[in-house]
Amino acid sequence: MTITDFAPTPMRERISRPRTYAMTTPTHFEVNYSINPWMDPSIEVDNSLALEQWERLRRTYLDLGHTVDLVPAEPGLPDMVYAANGGLVAGGVAIAARFRHAERRAEGPAYAAWLAGAAVGPVHHLDGINEGEGDFLVVGDRILAGSGFRTDPVAHEQVRRLTGMPVISLELVDPRYYHLDTVIAVLDDHTIAYHPAAFSTAAQDTLATLYPDAIVADDADAIVLGLNLVSDGRNVVMTDAAPRLAAAITGAGVSVIEVDLSELLKGGGGIKCCTLELRRTGTPS
Repeated sequence: MTITDFAPTPMRERISRPRTYAMTTPTHFEVNYSINPWMDPSIEVDNSLALEQWERLRRTYLDLGHTVDLVPAEPGLPDMVYAANGGLVAGGVAIAARFRHAERRAEGPAYAAWLAGAAVGPVHHLDGINEGEGDFLVVGDRILAGSGFRTDPVAHEQVRRLTGMPVISLELVDPRYYHLDTVIAVLDDHTIAYHPAAFSTAAQDTLATLYPDAIVADDADAIVLGLNLVSDGRNVVMTDAAPRLAAAITGAGVSVIEVDLSELLKGGGGIKCCTLELRRTGTPS
C-alpha cells in the first residue's frame, strides 16, 4: 500500500461517541530501571500521587459518559499502568503485544489473557515485536503504524491482514519519542495533531499528504507528552503542561480537558499511554 492510494480527507464536524477504555491502576508503579529517556531510577516516585492522578483521569472518562474496564495490576510489572501498550483492538480482532524489553515482556501474556475474556474478538499473537496502541493508532478507517524503536515493521503487515484495514507505516527517528502515540494525537476520524521533527523525511511527507489540515505541534508540546492525549471526537483529555497545543486544539473547535499526570510521566507515559481503547464489534470506533 503506497501513499498514492489515499486521498486527504477534509475536516468534518466532530461528534462525541461513547467509548470503552481499559485501564490498569498504578498499584505497583515505580521507576527501578531505565528503558526510555524519561526513566531515571534515582528520582523518587510518589505512588500515592500517581494513583491520585490516575484516578482523576479515570473519573474524567466516566464523567464524559465513557466506560472504563479495569485490568488487574500484577506485582513486578511497574509499567503495566501504561495499558495502551498492552494490545490493539480494531477490525473485530484483538492483537496482543509482544514487548521489546525484557522488563516489560510479561505484560504481553497478562494483557492477552485479559483481552481473551473481554469480549473484544479473537486474540492474535504476532511474530514481530509490537507494543499495541503505543505504535498503532486508529484514525477512522485506517491505522497509522510506528516503527524505529519498539515495533518491528513486519508487524505492520500482520496487523493489516488481521484487521483488514489499511496500515500506514511511519518511521520514528527521535529516541525521546519511542512510541507513535507520543508524537501523534488522533482528534477525530479525520484529524490529527503531530510533531513532524520526530519522523523521518518520508514519514513527514506521508503525514503532510494525508493530513494537510493537521495541527502541527512543536518540541515544547511533545516533550511534555502533550500529544499523548485521548479524544472522543469532540472532547480531548490531555496534559495540563502543553498550553500552546491546548490552545490550538481549542481553536479547532474541540473541547479540552486538562489533567495532571506528571507523576506517571516519570515512567515515560502520559494520558494515552494509560488508556487502551476497546473497539468491540458492532460499536463505533
